Amino acid sequence: MRSTLVKAGCWLAGALLCVSAAPAAAPSGQGPAPSARAAADPAYKILAFSRTAGFRHSSIDDGLSALRELGGVHNFTVDATEDARAFTAGNLAQYGAVVFLSTTGDVLNTTQQTAFEQYIRGGGGYVGVHAAADTEYDWPFYAGLAGALFHSHPHNQTATVRVEDRAHDATAHLGRTWQRFDEWYNYRSNPRATARVLASLDESSYSGGNMSGDHPISWCKDYQGGRAFYTGGGHTDESYAEAPFRRHLLGGIRWAAGMTEADCRPETGYVPLFDGSGTTGWQQAGPGSFTLSDGTLTSQGGLGLLWYSGKELTGDYSLKLDWRMDGDDNSGIFVGFPASDDPWSAVNNGYEIQIDATDSADRTTGAVYGFKSADVTARDAALNPPGEWNTYEIRVTGERLQVFLNGREINDFTNTDPARGLAQGHIGLQNHGDGDRVSFRNVRVKTSGTTPPPGPRSGAVKGVNGKCADVAGGANADGTQIQLWTCNTSAAQHWTVPGDGTLRALGKCLDISGGATTDGTKIQLWTCNNTPAQQWQPHPDNTLRNPHSGKCLDAQGATWNDGTRLHLWTCHTGPNQKWTLP
Repeated sequence: MRSTLVKAGCWLAGALLCVSAAPAAAPSGQGPAPSARAAADPAYKILAFSRTAGFRHSSIDDGLSALRELGGVHNFTVDATEDARAFTAGNLAQYGAVVFLSTTGDVLNTTQQTAFEQYIRGGGGYVGVHAAADTEYDWPFYAGLAGALFHSHPHNQTATVRVEDRAHDATAHLGRTWQRFDEWYNYRSNPRATARVLASLDESSYSGGNMSGDHPISWCKDYQGGRAFYTGGGHTDESYAEAPFRRHLLGGIRWAAGMTEADCRPETGYVPLFDGSGTTGWQQAGPGSFTLSDGTLTSQGGLGLLWYSGKELTGDYSLKLDWRMDGDDNSGIFVGFPASDDPWSAVNNGYEIQIDATDSADRTTGAVYGFKSADVTARDAALNPPGEWNTYEIRVTGERLQVFLNGREINDFTNTDPARGLAQGHIGLQNHGDGDRVSFRNVRVKTSGTTPPPGPRSGAVKGVNGKCADVAGGANADGTQIQLWTCNTSAAQHWTVPGDGTLRALGKCLDISGGATTDGTKIQLWTCNNTPAQQWQPHPDNTLRNPHSGKCLDAQGATWNDGTRLHLWTCHTGPNQKWTLP
């Protein structure tokens, strides 16, 4: 089983140096390859199970061929079967992961289900491909393992896939979006609350999506002691000849089998500080710099600090970011320091969570630099080698600082120095010096604000030309247009900010029509439904952004008179995208 396998790389209490000097070539359609990659995985076996009791996909044969080819290159052996009698405790124990390759219907009896449950609970891995979600509807354990079950699908077509997590091995090779032709499933439930969504569909890019604009298509989760990965791709025969899709599938297998680590905890409520599109709100202090390419910041020169000046973090917060070393490199993340153009201010006044391959225990990866070593055993079990991405969560609660690496806690430190503080300050990324090359992606934060958190606020939402966001005609019917109007203290302009990401008036929510993400989409009043189409986050530049689309609340046109429609638009921080909340 997976618990008996050894992860790739040589992780000897900080000596993280088992890397190949040759860069891996990036297949067409993928992001650039890192300049070093982990040593080969130790040999392991997977079971490819493709029994069907319903519709049978012609692509199963191509999928099996692709799995065998991937195994030949990446050091795993594939045993393929459609015989459910393979599901015994003794037989399953030899496999790092079991791949349900477009299975359909009821494929296991009660005894076989029990054996598979025991396998997962003992640390086994599950990989569900496409119609694996159209399987075992009456087995609650399987529904939880798969994450979501099939509801329906439109005709095969090209869609835009939004890559939400570019640290997981299944998606790190992809760009921020991925154009693919496939059969795109709708699911009976949304897995976001129980799984880490790796990729989702832009429902405005194709026809037939019915998940209200929040449409996960690939995800991972820790489940009852085991690991579960699912991808909705793989209906077509041609999928298994696509290099990016094959790499996506390989990454899911590697993670499920324990060859690589990732943070697969559910994630909601985070606000991007760096989402790959630019460095607005960031400032460089000191020498050196960061390059920006493929949505990735990479350090060069130093010793300097790229710090986020757009917002000082106060109260409790969780900071997450993805990082990768190329080799024996050095960097760190600073928290809790005052605004300054001098990088040494962060060193002397804040705390550094270290990224370093080979230093002493209190100055290597996971350490609070110079203050407390990481739990080295836990760190080494969670750490991916140079050339692969890792995810940090840095959680601040009062003066307590916890560090999580790929979802596992590796450090727990409490500040007792009256000259330093964690409850207030800025965050920054270090560029350490010549020869140190560390990359960062997807810097995001979730704050609780001050303690206790503020209660609901209400009043006018004021925009361009001093006018107010107004519900047209004061009507409260679903679909009523939101517009600009001279401020008049009426109920149509009385908005409540309850603290859950919504804005409410007349008992309903500010909503993006259809959950769409295209420029010009109508902003309307709609019954509150807890969907991403009703989530709004104020940014330091006074824009009001919808996290799902990444776009802004915008007053249409260039004159902005009474009756000007509000719609969704690409953020440009012009005056018609500036809003003052109550």
